[in-house]
Amino acid sequence: MSAASGRLTRRRAAGILIVILVSYFMIVLDNSVLFTGVPSIQGDLRLSAASMSWAQDAYTLVFGGFLLLGARTGDLLGRRRALIIGLVVFVVASLFVGLAQNGGWLISARALQGVGAALVAPSSLALITASFPPGQERARAVAWYGATAGIGGGLGLVIGGACAHLLSWRAGFFLNVPIGAAVMVLAPKVLAETQQLEGRFDLIGAMAATAGVGVGVFAVSHAVEVGWGSLQTLVCICAAVVLLIGLILHEHRVAQPIIPLRLFASRERSGAYISRFLYMGAMIGFFYFTSQYLQTALGFNPLIAGLAFLPMTAVNFVTALLVPRLSRRLGAPLLLIVGVAATLIGIFWLSRASPETPYAVAVAAPMVLIGAGQGFTFAPLTSAGISGISGSDAGAASGIVNTAHQLGQAVGLSVLVSVAATGTGHGADQAVTQTHAAFVAASILPCLCLATILVTIVPGTRETALANAETSPELHR
Repeated sequence: MSAASGRLTRRRAAGILIVILVSYFMIVLDNSVLFTGVPSIQGDLRLSAASMSWAQDAYTLVFGGFLLLGARTGDLLGRRRALIIGLVVFVVASLFVGLAQNGGWLISARALQGVGAALVAPSSLALITASFPPGQERARAVAWYGATAGIGGGLGLVIGGACAHLLSWRAGFFLNVPIGAAVMVLAPKVLAETQQLEGRFDLIGAMAATAGVGVGVFAVSHAVEVGWGSLQTLVCICAAVVLLIGLILHEHRVAQPIIPLRLFASRERSGAYISRFLYMGAMIGFFYFTSQYLQTALGFNPLIAGLAFLPMTAVNFVTALLVPRLSRRLGAPLLLIVGVAATLIGIFWLSRASPETPYAVAVAAPMVLIGAGQGFTFAPLTSAGISGISGSDAGAASGIVNTAHQLGQAVGLSVLVSVAATGTGHGADQAVTQTHAAFVAASILPCLCLATILVTIVPGTRETALANAETSPELHR
């Protein structure tokens, strides 16, 4: 009997949510801990810029490439078991990152972290679906999950900056060891195991999905270094397209696919995946370029640069808590539109930043808008991505949500770094021109996201509501 079959006690619901959210928080955190620690890591390990970029790309590449495989593993082994296995891998890899003595060691450990994260991310969201019954309880849990996705990025910069400045860049990764160990002990006591689905493992689909996504992430991540028109980039993009087309054709025929194509039959879900891809492209640019701007143009040390993100993190936290209540009152689509619009205004405002403008006006004020926008956006997007799914599809839908999240970050950052490279000047002047170019380009992504929401999620939500009304037993009384 699943936990979702009846109403949970408040204490048990809190315990389930804490285990799931802390697990997810760790993998979100490590994406941004690296940003504020980059100068310290490069100096300590004597890494080139190319090697340093691989330390981030190795994590993103493996994480994004193995997500669908990780989701299917949870379906077959049980999602609690997959979560714990993922945590073990992630914690061990975090220890190795903190102990790294050279570039090869660091990059290999970051790739191993990606394997663990690819198991944890889809399992955590699928466990929310399995543990909380539809309605207010699940909406609240998804809101907390969405808040974790947003707050983790901001807190990662604060924690990474504080560790790099006061202790060592290694401390940010060592933190995962005791936290992860505690979650691994609690998980079997708090989480109920989900039913293991019977069937075969779609090996061809798993290989095509992993290779297609992985090669695609590699192509866009390194297009900045070798050029978008280079032979390497073009060959990798073509290979990714061929692999993904082959995956779709294969999944259409196979009896037990790794990606059930029926998940894309819903306009609401398909729109949520595309919208998340576009939104995360803008948000990763915000974190990356704002962090660089604060340290290079304004001269902040890593600690102060991390603390400078607190306006966004605090507002994000507050707005995310309001999402369940506001969704019931205003509707999730309207909340989503307001959130993305606020993010758009905040990012464009940041493109006007200059060293002559006070931090409070040039950076903190737009951060408040971005924090509110992110708080209002993540939970409705996550809910739309898993809307109307059956228990057997929970893992696959969660995997697609997280794949869109990671692909959006990888593609968005690569495109925006290419745009930023057009900035001219030296030192602080160059940081200003690059930030301006990157944020102007990043503003386009929320615009596209808004258009996608209006064309897909808004009408899709109405279609779902009408279908539910027509099939409601009360309608026929």
